[in-house]
Amino acid sequence: MTALLDFQRRMAEAVMRPLSMRDNMQRGASEAVAMVRPNSRLSSFERLEIYARSYWSRLLDAFSEDFPGLRAVLGAERFERLRRRYLSECPSERYTMRDLGCKLVDWMERNPALCGERFEIALAMARLEWAEIEAFDAAEWPPIGVEEIASLTAESTLRLQPYLRCFQCNYEVDRLSLELRGTMRGDGKAPRQISAARIAAAKSAAPLYLAVHRSELVVHYKRLDEEMYQLLAALQAERPIGEALEAAYAHSTLAPEEIARHTKQSFALFTALGWLVTEGRCEAPAPASKKGNR
Repeated sequence: MTALLDFQRRMAEAVMRPLSMRDNMQRGASEAVAMVRPNSRLSSFERLEIYARSYWSRLLDAFSEDFPGLRAVLGAERFERLRRRYLSECPSERYTMRDLGCKLVDWMERNPALCGERFEIALAMARLEWAEIEAFDAAEWPPIGVEEIASLTAESTLRLQPYLRCFQCNYEVDRLSLELRGTMRGDGKAPRQISAARIAAAKSAAPLYLAVHRSELVVHYKRLDEEMYQLLAALQAERPIGEALEAAYAHSTLAPEEIARHTKQSFALFTALGWLVTEGRCEAPAPASKKGNR
């Protein structure tokens, strides 16, 4: 190992060490500090601390920009504790900050106490906002055409667009997200905390099935019924169309004639939105949209 590489690694370790709650670099990077020369105005520690503060300031800001709805649900104080704890336990490991929140949903499920009584809606909001990030810049394959649907059999398999994300929740987080987006537009300010009354009103009497997808470089939310959601889940698992349909309607209350009509409507909708892809088309992905750090 060269002296330069050793210096770079030790400095990186020191800079990436989590700051204190007062945004000071914590003592414990003595080897890196010893390798940095002081100047007439700053000590070795102070010089290194500038880089540490800059690094963590960017990470914290990027996380907040990616999850404004989560901040609004939890409030400023809880969100501050959550983001610092998350970034400490799940540090950035990739070249792009686009992936900063890739472990957030799983991490929140292991640490529900950090969200208090708002854990369920906080988890749903985090799931929605991460799905939006993925939907924005995931790959896009040439979709299947309406004429090709007629040639498929029960043994045929379909793939879903890489940008499509579907999940189930018990809160109308899609509407809450759109409301917040309207209040934040143009002012650059952090969203206000959502009131307890508004959260109670957002509670759904029945499970909601949400799809997050992209069309012409814009991310959209779409609500699905349970049969559509189950059908997409089965297709996502690469089950043949016949098996996917059986799984989708296994517990449905629809009558047989309604199932036939619903199946036709579902495939028509999925095709119109460009969500369905045949296996051969997966080898020629269309360019993904470009997304900078939000």
